[in-house]
Amino acid sequence: MRKAQKNRSKRRRALRPLAAIGGFGLMMLPAGAQPQGGSTYSTYGTPGLIDMPTAQSAEDAELGLSVSHFAGGTRNTLTFQLTPRLSGSFRYSKIESYDRSFDLRYRFLDETPYGPAMAVGLQDFVGTGIYSGEYVVATKTLTPRLTITGGLGWGRLGSHNGFTNPLGVLNDRFETRPTSSASTGGQIESAKWFRGDAAFFGGVSYQATDKLALKAEYSSDAYARETRVGLFERKSSVNFGLDYRLRDNMHMQAYYLYGSEVGVSFNLLTNPRKPAANGGTGAAPLPVKRRQAGQSADLGWTQNPETAQSLRDQTAALLSNDGMTLEALRLSGSTATIHIRNARYLARPEAIGRTARILSQVLPASVETFTIVPVENGIPLSATTLKRSDLEELEYAPDATWRSYARAEISDAADSLEGTTYNGVLYPKFTWSLGPYLSTSYFDPQEPVRVDAGLSLEGRYDIAPGWVLSGAIKQQVAGNVGSTTRASDSKIQKVRSEGFLYAREGETALNDLTLAHYFRPGQDLYGRVTAGYLEREYGGISGEILWKPVGSRLALGAELNVVKQRDFDQGFGFRDYSVTTGHMSAYYDFGNGYEGQVDAGRYLAGDYGATFTLDRTFANGWSVGAYATFTDVSFDDFGEGSFDKGLRFVVPLDHFLGKPTGQTYKTVIQPLTRDGGARLNVNGRLYDSVRSYHDPKLKDSWGRFWR
Repeated sequence: MRKAQKNRSKRRRALRPLAAIGGFGLMMLPAGAQPQGGSTYSTYGTPGLIDMPTAQSAEDAELGLSVSHFAGGTRNTLTFQLTPRLSGSFRYSKIESYDRSFDLRYRFLDETPYGPAMAVGLQDFVGTGIYSGEYVVATKTLTPRLTITGGLGWGRLGSHNGFTNPLGVLNDRFETRPTSSASTGGQIESAKWFRGDAAFFGGVSYQATDKLALKAEYSSDAYARETRVGLFERKSSVNFGLDYRLRDNMHMQAYYLYGSEVGVSFNLLTNPRKPAANGGTGAAPLPVKRRQAGQSADLGWTQNPETAQSLRDQTAALLSNDGMTLEALRLSGSTATIHIRNARYLARPEAIGRTARILSQVLPASVETFTIVPVENGIPLSATTLKRSDLEELEYAPDATWRSYARAEISDAADSLEGTTYNGVLYPKFTWSLGPYLSTSYFDPQEPVRVDAGLSLEGRYDIAPGWVLSGAIKQQVAGNVGSTTRASDSKIQKVRSEGFLYAREGETALNDLTLAHYFRPGQDLYGRVTAGYLEREYGGISGEILWKPVGSRLALGAELNVVKQRDFDQGFGFRDYSVTTGHMSAYYDFGNGYEGQVDAGRYLAGDYGATFTLDRTFANGWSVGAYATFTDVSFDDFGEGSFDKGLRFVVPLDHFLGKPTGQTYKTVIQPLTRDGGARLNVNGRLYDSVRSYHDPKLKDSWGRFWR
């Protein structure tokens, strides 16, 4: 009985901190108070005060790169506001050694005139656990310039002046935080979340001017690891800082921390939804040419066999001026079907809209129906059919965007090439380019960023529609990717972990040399077969089939590869290792730019498993995503990191140049390059090119149809 009473008393005392937080959340404040400066970033590179988090969120889709330094430690953090409420962060830090970590935070309550915003966060929930901690935090705007924050932390954020975990009232196990069981790091140890002692933290932020914010906070982080090894002496729990906005997308902070240290940080922000370059320098589209009454009945032009060729030549010239290419054209008295190549406009409706205006300028008045078919690698991707009279009616209408979309018919284009006349200059045709290249390697403890630079000679020979011979030779001029002395310690077949040897021995390298065939085996079906030196590390044959109806959010694919590992010098020779690898894939567009992908099958090391990917894509060509791969390779055999994971980005140059170029920069950031879950890198995979001309992708960016 006495023991039960003692436990009840203990739990009542533990509930007092929760009551305090609840009282904070019920604060009565004047209606309409809004923060003037918005959210700012902490030393952890996440929305926060100085070293502690807040419940504020960055602007939806904001991408922040932060670098902070104090007490001999440096944190480099990339944070993305995945949704208006959810954000994710990847951090690469230097304390005694280099460390990688991931964070997630979710704002589950919005601020109201009478209540605070509240958020819950997981800090370093995938990593070695050096920064591991959890928190619940509330933030309230008292005046447009003044905000206050209070929160409860666990783990690292509950390590100073901690008390018995109030969640112990639910279950005694919350009162003890288990030690890390991960031998290789990178595992998600959910059994530790919100367990062990808890502690309060909080602070205030005052927007002194439009550019300057002043901050003070009480920290619940004991910095036990750092003080134990003598990096600094923790004399106080109170921190002071200032945040100065250099530009709208640049912030600089300075801090006085823990009564003994001075720290600085820098934040560089961008938002894929907003162009970095103000205005646009691209050429304006041609206007829609309106027909006079009675002209549409004149079919005399169909009697002259030279007229069709003249119309093709004029159309090809105007498309070329707009950065597009005429692939093929079929004409009748009232209809026109045109196949185009679009290498400039990442918003695909912009290419379709500009083509429609060109047709209105060139084609005789009797042609009422335009069918526009984008083509990539010789295969038609979709058919958008428009009425010329609709274009004439809607060009300057207030609601032209959605009325034109509603009247457009978007359908499969598998048979659209029948009876068309190809542009004779396109096949066969050889094109080439010579330019610089950069190759990067990240997160080597000896040198966190390594770069190779050189020249790349690329060539492409379009033999016939759907048949492409292409290749690239690279000459390294300078760099240090191959200079690492850290040998692979892989316990499984080394299929990626020796990449540095390819950089070291392949100063002059045949990067790839392939013959590819693209085809349409039937309605809603797309196919590809590629053979040759597929990438710098593997050669062989790769085949793919994709099922993707034009109006469907779902796509299904299958890929099979039979490959052999190439010599390190990337010449024509091969090593002994060969493997058959392949995947079944499912793709789904959830709407609002969120797209998921699951690939299940066999990987390069012979392991079996699945890769889960989630991307957020934008109409202007930006894409930010993350993936994780789990296979039958054990965490211990996989090695450091436990499983393959990473971030992937597609960045359109249009965003920064303010004009359409069609060029993008693609990169994947892997915390570690290991051998488990490794896939073949082959050019020309089908889904990305096909989906961009299908619904709902076209609908999402249809606002650029009239641009």
